Amino acid sequence: MDLDLGRDEMVVVGASFGSLRWFDQELPAGSVVLVEEPDVIRRRGLERYAAELPLVSRLVPAGYQTGLDVDALLAREPGLAAARLVVPGMEYAVGATARLAARLGLPGAGLPAADIFSDKHRMRLLADATGLANPAYELVDDPARAAEFARRHGGRCVLKPTRRSGSLGVQLIADPAEIAAVWAASASPPAPDEATAGLPTEVLVEEMLAGSEHSVELLVADGEPIFANVTDKRIVGGRFPVESGHTVPSALPETEHRALRDAAVRLARAAGFRSGMLHSEWILADGVPTLVECAARMPGDMITALVSIAYECGFIEAYLRVLRGERPALPARPTGAAAVEFLVAAPGRVTAVDGTRAALRMPGVLDVQLDVAVGDTVPELISSAYRSGHLLVWGAGPGEAAGAAREAADQIRVTVA
Repeated sequence: MDLDLGRDEMVVVGASFGSLRWFDQELPAGSVVLVEEPDVIRRRGLERYAAELPLVSRLVPAGYQTGLDVDALLAREPGLAAARLVVPGMEYAVGATARLAARLGLPGAGLPAADIFSDKHRMRLLADATGLANPAYELVDDPARAAEFARRHGGRCVLKPTRRSGSLGVQLIADPAEIAAVWAASASPPAPDEATAGLPTEVLVEEMLAGSEHSVELLVADGEPIFANVTDKRIVGGRFPVESGHTVPSALPETEHRALRDAAVRLARAAGFRSGMLHSEWILADGVPTLVECAARMPGDMITALVSIAYECGFIEAYLRVLRGERPALPARPTGAAAVEFLVAAPGRVTAVDGTRAALRMPGVLDVQLDVAVGDTVPELISSAYRSGHLLVWGAGPGEAAGAAREAADQIRVTVA
């Protein structure tokens, strides 16, 4: 990647270890200033981590998750005014990033869109106002109201916090009588990486929909969509709908591709989204794209890598160029397909990990990463942070890529006591 970045010319708000490791391989040394919450710096040991990354010139402590005082930050750190682009490193930094970018006159999501896409209830209200399909929903403040909602909608529902990501706190409820016992998991979700401890949230209860699940990755430059991809999503069964895999491009027919892309564009325009990436998630319920949620940032779960492989392009580079005010050219269609399959181990203490070499020898496998080792403890799978690794696979088409990813994942066995 050649972005011609000088020292301190890129500000990243919010530390995502995965993104920072990727940036460190691609961007010049000293080009990034990392802004993070003081408590998060302490809990995650970020001073030591940042010191090991050549691209990070310095680490700036600043509270931003519940509101960033941009003027106070710039008064304390006047060097930030030299930035050429500002990037949200994680979900909880979207609003702060938009405010800093606006103050510096740089491209970004725009303040109204950033606030909407940082709160799942605001997204629902926008979708209603725009005429996009929504499940029935209600903002609730106690389990009794959620249980009453579920009884009105066939005895099942989805509970979710309005301000969390990575499926954290999202629960599929099959019996209203269970809600009181599990309420806290959505109202006060645990923080797997301690980055969200104490972040306030409300609770949405929603109608449970049936249908295939997909996402749309939309790149927007100054209000104009310049690229759109549709991804197929797979989730594990059970109460916690954690994603178990993705395939790019979707195997859907072109008519449904178009319907999903059109819905994502309508959502972006209704929010007044200006520049950056939108990752919206949808369920095709009776063939109609119905909104699940939307994030005004890069998607996680290796989706950016899948797009780069399937379209033979530098997707993250294109995103950064948009935030520099450019309009990069991207392929209109993929040349192949790519899939990621996540490894899901049973809870317990890991006693053996086998099959990695066998998986690497499978056709199409590009990479295998194990996030657990013998002696580690695997917790219950309540969010994407608790998966045990992943495989990245190429294929000539989406069916071939997804099938190869599942076959390769079957070679790996994580044994727990």
